[in-house]
Amino acid sequence: MSKILINKLTNANVYMNGNNLLGRAEEVQLPQIKHKMAEHKALGMIGSAEFFAGIDKLECKIKWNALYPDVLTTCANPFIAVPIQVRASLQTYTSAGKVSEVPAVAYISGTFKEFPLGTIKPGDNAEYETTMAVTYAKLAVAGVDIFEIDVLENIYKVGGTDILLPFKANIGG
Repeated sequence: MSKILINKLTNANVYMNGNNLLGRAEEVQLPQIKHKMAEHKALGMIGSAEFFAGIDKLECKIKWNALYPDVLTTCANPFIAVPIQVRASLQTYTSAGKVSEVPAVAYISGTFKEFPLGTIKPGDNAEYETTMAVTYAKLAVAGVDIFEIDVLENIYKVGGTDILLPFKANIGG
């Protein structure tokens, strides 16, 4: 067996409210999980350290390749949470070629905070980029959960393990 495994994820499809939007999205920028860190420094320490103190706000951007009234109607309501799936195919290569191909699925939910009227240029297709304030995010590869975060339910799981379990027990929730 080859010592080097190369993973490639080069294309995807977007589903909004369960509706297949194949060919409509040009680019998806999924949420970046950024841990807030609290600095600790004290007398007697030769330096300072940082420790986990929560998660920064999550955001998703989707660039649409044309004007889709059904999509923009959904994005225009800031009071309704919208479930989105981004489904891709993760390919693994070795010196023998492609050795596997498994699903990689990002599940997100949140409310749209920006929706455009579009950028129109002569001779070019109009561009529309929406921005979502995300409250739920999950990534699964080959049916195995990598992580799951639900800000409003105080859920943070890594590899299926609830890493906030002691914290939730300590605060009674």
